[in-house]
Amino acid sequence: VQLQASGGGLVQAGGSLRLSCAASGRVFSANTMGWYRQAPGKQREWVAQKSTYGIATYMEPVKGRFTISRDNAKNTVYLQMDSLKPEDTAVYYCKLIQVGTEYWGQGTLVTVSS
Repeated sequence: VQLQASGGGLVQAGGSLRLSCAASGRVFSANTMGWYRQAPGKQREWVAQKSTYGIATYMEPVKGRFTISRDNAKNTVYLQMDSLKPEDTAVYYCKLIQVGTEYWGQGTLVTVSS
């Protein structure tokens, strides 16, 4: 399984970005896809996730600002990020979990200027 993330960039505080992550290869119909992020000098942290037909869950700091969604037919997960803050600056990684195995995509850099 390979994951290809895209959509990062530079945005001013209060702006929006939409990240995408497409999975290819042997992707099963039942899985969980999610997003993590790693800010400079900090550990990687979980941001949001959504299983194939399940509800979405979010870390507290992004609730009400970020929305995770999926296109199951395309094996793609999205992260709509609104009202961005400088503290959202990080490399964002997507992850897929299926049959007890984790797969990671390459990161995409999000920089929010104040």
